[in-house]
Amino acid sequence: MKKALLYEPVAENRVRCTLCNHGCKIHEGKRGICGVRENRGGDLYSLVYGKIIAENVDPIEKKPLFHFMPGSKAFSIATVGCNFRCKFCQNYDISQYPHDHGGEIVGQDRTPEDIVASAKAAQCETIAYTYTEPTIFFEFALDTAMLARRDGIKNVFVSNGFMSPEAARLIGPYLDAINIDIKAFSEKFYKDICGARLEPVLRTIELMKEMGVWVEVTTLIIPDLNDGSQELHDIARFIKSVGVDIPWHVTQFFPTYKLMDHTRTPVDTLRRAHDIGLEEGLRYVYEGNIPGEGRENTICYACKTPLIERYGMSLIENRLQGGKCPECGAKIDGIGM
Repeated sequence: MKKALLYEPVAENRVRCTLCNHGCKIHEGKRGICGVRENRGGDLYSLVYGKIIAENVDPIEKKPLFHFMPGSKAFSIATVGCNFRCKFCQNYDISQYPHDHGGEIVGQDRTPEDIVASAKAAQCETIAYTYTEPTIFFEFALDTAMLARRDGIKNVFVSNGFMSPEAARLIGPYLDAINIDIKAFSEKFYKDICGARLEPVLRTIELMKEMGVWVEVTTLIIPDLNDGSQELHDIARFIKSVGVDIPWHVTQFFPTYKLMDHTRTPVDTLRRAHDIGLEEGLRYVYEGNIPGEGRENTICYACKTPLIERYGMSLIENRLQGGKCPECGAKIDGIGM
């Protein structure tokens, strides 16, 4: 347990959490929507500081980040809890654990020093704060990211993008890259399916880009919920308005959690989304969760030469020379390409 950052007192011993855009007003002895930040005596505390529920070595492509140090390894960590209630969450056993277990907080005790040492031992170039929304273990992520940065290790968030502008500005200087979900392009979807709002997510993408953090965007395409052509055009158009260089990952949905009644996304739907992204002028669009069947390779936007070959989350070959296309010399956007 650690005293939280980003909150303010309100009347009658309540506090308002300003970590994310829910802005929870929390009474004494109660927790916010995330289930892991609690008001104790008029002060807000993180209950998951150093309580690591998952730590693994992953390919950076799993995040997914295709234009950030391709082929490298990331030491990935998470705690329990989340500020969303996505009905399709593939990690619901972690994200919803406190809500499903009477508020219980579980995890192995770790320090920021432990995480950085483990990343070094595993020869990982990056620490990834992932699996659930990293904003909810913000204090631990920030302390770890600051230490990692001093030791030459990079930091990436895999995020729903619902953090407050204050939180984004605080963590931004220590982030090298972030993948943010645009889960749909309708407030109704965000309200009904995720228990959140769309607009703050879009503002976080703009802010991260403005701060110089490398940004990639993912949309899990769910049949009959967010797969309409107009909605996909709207997402692609928004991404382009922030940066034509932002990669867009359109990924296949599998029935899970509370959406078991929905079918797997047809490959043709992903093809349509991919083509829509290119039609709207994005340089890089990738199909995910269909290894070997999808368009997961990096293609030169200028001359269409295949540059990076992948199979799912594995990098097979990187033909870039100094981050440039060997055929036409076009600079391929990204970090460590």
